[in-house]
Amino acid sequence: MSQIHPTAIVDPSAWIAADVVIGPWCTVGPGVALAEGVHLVSHVVIQQDTSVGARTVIHPFAVIGGDPQHNGYKGEPVRLEIGSDNSIREHATFNRGTPPHAGGGGGTGVTRVGSNGLFMTGAHVGHDAVVGDNVVMANQATLGGHARIGDKVFLGGLCAVHQNGRVGQGAIVGGLAAVTRDVIPYGSAWGNHARLHGLNLIGLKRKGYGKDAVRRLLAAYRDLFEGPGVFADRLSKVEIEYGDLIEIMEIVAFIRESSKRPLCLPEA
Repeated sequence: MSQIHPTAIVDPSAWIAADVVIGPWCTVGPGVALAEGVHLVSHVVIQQDTSVGARTVIHPFAVIGGDPQHNGYKGEPVRLEIGSDNSIREHATFNRGTPPHAGGGGGTGVTRVGSNGLFMTGAHVGHDAVVGDNVVMANQATLGGHARIGDKVFLGGLCAVHQNGRVGQGAIVGGLAAVTRDVIPYGSAWGNHARLHGLNLIGLKRKGYGKDAVRRLLAAYRDLFEGPGVFADRLSKVEIEYGDLIEIMEIVAFIRESSKRPLCLPEA
């Protein structure tokens, strides 16, 4: 049986798995689905139309599934989908998506957050954002609307990713960084405004990359961002010369993908 504290308010339309724990003073609104093992510690608000994956723990004063912070939203049905095994800490805020006809290009109607993430105190996921698996957002890290964050990304405390911004998988963004440009996969970006400062070497080593593999990745990075000639020519050359490196092909594909934001580059 699920454990629901007598002070909690749970909408009759909410779907609650058998072993969910809902602590004191929580509010679970209409259209919410809580999978097995979910734990709402206390004082958690899940406003509406939100699914929370198995074994996710949400800590006090988090507001999950709130209305999108967008002037074009007029109460249409939109959703938030959260994966499994996440830790969502105090005062975090995750907003639902915006409808396709909302102003400024419209939305997908859904904000999506992956699994195995750690979202520290005050982290914010804006409307229509897509967040991958194994993401860490440190205290007060913020995602604008439509931001796209790849798997295994680390976002430092108080950093902010601009709306429509992209951070590729395996990248790290330093604390206090204002990320107004797309950060390549495995990149290391920091500063205000954030600039690219090489590859995320610590992250690569933690993931088991050996010295030879890291050397080749660094060589490809230097050829791409520090070599002679124009950037487009260097990109094509790297695509040919390092075609056997999956990570470099991910970077190339990331750069070639259509984006509303410019690319985060090293200092000139």
